[in-house]
Amino acid sequence: MVWSRLRRGRDAPGLPLPGVCGHRRHTLRTGRLLLYSLETRLDLAAALAAGSDPEAQWWLGWDKHIMTDPKVREVYVQLRPGDTDSLRRYPAVQRLLRHPVEPLSGEAVALIGVRVDDGRYAGFAELEPDTGLIGGWLAPHARGLGLGVELFGAAASLGHTHLGLRTVRAGHEPANTASARALAGAGFVADDGPPRHTLRNGREVDACWLRHTAPGTISRCRAAGRQDRRNP
Repeated sequence: MVWSRLRRGRDAPGLPLPGVCGHRRHTLRTGRLLLYSLETRLDLAAALAAGSDPEAQWWLGWDKHIMTDPKVREVYVQLRPGDTDSLRRYPAVQRLLRHPVEPLSGEAVALIGVRVDDGRYAGFAELEPDTGLIGGWLAPHARGLGLGVELFGAAASLGHTHLGLRTVRAGHEPANTASARALAGAGFVADDGPPRHTLRNGREVDACWLRHTAPGTISRCRAAGRQDRRNP
């Protein structure tokens, strides 16, 4: 995908456009989502805000210092990162836009999602290249619309056609039926794994594990480089 990075900034935020990946940055497009590598601290703030509400935190279980203050989280998830005029309304947003986020080799590959229909931040997905483990969440306004299928499907595609991973995996609590439906809809099937999992806040939960295996040829894009794969 063509990375329109030079279009981002105070004057013309822009968004990544379909083309060729590069600079350790990826872009994927589904039917209703555009997903791209975090570029500025605003993308990071929006990603955290999308999962900081009580409903999401019941399943995610983050440390309190990671969660976004309730007073500002709704502002972030309602922003349209490609709309210059709307971003100029908030001085704090302008400051976040001025600070880039540089993807680092060996770290989890993170993608921020934007709704194609209205341009709002919609959610977040990440994939650990060493383990093939994916995770993700949707902003409150993006839930209940079937976008979880697209989010997890894009994460699987990231692994198979961008990072060269034959298999990716995901986990969820048995009671988290929304995640279960989204993963199943994205083509994930049951897999073996530890029956219990500890969240970051220390809460131990039951766990179900699933896998997604590439239906065809796997490949690596330019953004992934040529390092050896640990998950053939």
